[in-house]
This record gives sequence, structure tokens and C-alpha cells, in this order.
Amino acid sequence: MSKRIIAGIRRGDQFSPNHIGNDAAIFSLTAGCLRDRGYTVHEYVETDLHTCTFDESVIFNMVRDLGSVRKLKQLEDGGHLVVNSGYGIENCTRERMTRLLVSHGIAHPRSIILKTDCDPAPMLGEAGFGDCWIKRGDFHAIHREDVTYVRHLEEAESILREYAIRRIETAVVNEHLVGDLVKFYGIAGTDFFYRFYPTNALGQHSKFGWEQVNGQAKGIPFDEMQLRALCSAAADILHINIYGGDCIVAEDGTIRLIDFNDWPSFAPCRNEAAPHIAECIIRLIEADEKNP
Repeated sequence: MSKRIIAGIRRGDQFSPNHIGNDAAIFSLTAGCLRDRGYTVHEYVETDLHTCTFDESVIFNMVRDLGSVRKLKQLEDGGHLVVNSGYGIENCTRERMTRLLVSHGIAHPRSIILKTDCDPAPMLGEAGFGDCWIKRGDFHAIHREDVTYVRHLEEAESILREYAIRRIETAVVNEHLVGDLVKFYGIAGTDFFYRFYPTNALGQHSKFGWEQVNGQAKGIPFDEMQLRALCSAAADILHINIYGGDCIVAEDGTIRLIDFNDWPSFAPCRNEAAPHIAECIIRLIEADEKNP
């Protein structure tokens, strides 16, 4: 089938906590931009991956369910062009992301990975963590507790027990970083990059309100080109083209990534971002046509 007929797969609502409308909006805008460029877009929902046969050779998607990601990987292995790659989406799950970024020297908080059924005291003590963040290791944040700021050992033990009850086997523990929280959005192969202080827009772009922990941003000076280069390097390592995330800027201007996501909502900049996302997808289609 012609590569000018492509499939677009929406994200399941359960994977858009407090962002259902925002995720739907960026998907629709991107589909519209592709249609404006002469492409036919067949739209699907995430559950269609398990029931439909995709004759389209190109798929752009916002899926998150682990079963859906496995299906995307199968389609990719079978010759489909998939954006974002199912392998990249899988790489953005917390434990895998942490291991990849740390092993490649990407600036990141000190981190440890724990089994949820273990006593965290020895490892937390050895790491010297006081207050820290505990994050489910196997997936993205769906519930508020999936990313939790803890201030003492008892809180850490409680969160790990809750994870174990939910059959979440591993947790990533990040040291708490003091500084300005900066949220960013980027699109590989384009000039698009957007960053802002989410503490200046709470209620509009926050999933669970954890941005308040670092307090109001001070506007600490930092090298934006360094941030862009850091994000671009992380995207390459994780094999993601359409991405966003969070970083902390310390008092001395040091930048460290604390989160990296496949195809976020682009909520504060979606009208500007959508044409660039379409451009990225088209560029990948054209490259695929040259190298079948």
C-alpha cells in the first residue's frame, strides 16, 4: 500500500491521567497537518492494535499499554515504519530508561533500583538518600502514587509495600534534586524545542501536582543549547523522535534530566508543535522510501 496512506493510533484514555483532552488534541492536530500535506490518515484507538490488521505501511502512534507496545514491535519487525518506535516507547519505561541514560553518561540524579518486596533501609542508607523520589519501575505514571516524593524511610517502606501489593516488582529511587524544575518538548530532526517552568502554570500542565515540591522557579540562568543537546542525546539513546520530559537546573546552572517521555501532550505549545511533528513523520517516511 502507498506510504501516503498511513495509520494513526490514539492513546488509551487510561494512559492519559488528567491529560485526556490534551493528548487527544495533539493527536488530532498532527493528523490534520499530515492531511494538509496530502497524506490519507486512518485513525484508530489503542485497543484496535489487538483486533485489526494494519495494511498501512506507516503507523504514527501515542500508545502506552505494554501489550500494544509488543504489537507495535511486531509490526516494526515485519517491515512497518512506526513513529514513535515500539522499542523506543518501551525504553521510556522507568527502569529501562534509568539504566540506559545512566549507562550512557546522561546527566541524571543518582539512582538505585529496588525490588519492591525488599527492605529498602540498607540500600537507601548506603546511597545516603534522605528525601527522594520513588517511581514504579515497570511503566509510566498512571496513578499519583506511581511517582512519589518521600521524606523518610517509613514513607519509602509504605510506597514499596503498596507497589508490591499492585504486583509492581521493581522501583526506581532517585535522589531529590534542589533547583528549578524545567519542562521541555522536542521533535527529532526539526528546529522545534520548547521549554517552560511548570510551577508558573500549575493546574494547566500538571498530572499530579508534584511540581510543587521544588517550589516556584527562581529563573536560575542556564545554557539552553546545552539543554537541547542533552535532550537530543537522550532521544537518540532511547530511540524516540517525539518527546518531552523534565529536568532540574541547580543553582550553578547544572542541568540534569529527571524524566523523559515518548510523545507527551505538548499542551502549552501544541499548535506550534503539530506541524513539526508531521514534518518529522514525513521525513522518516521519505528516508524509509530511499532505504526500503
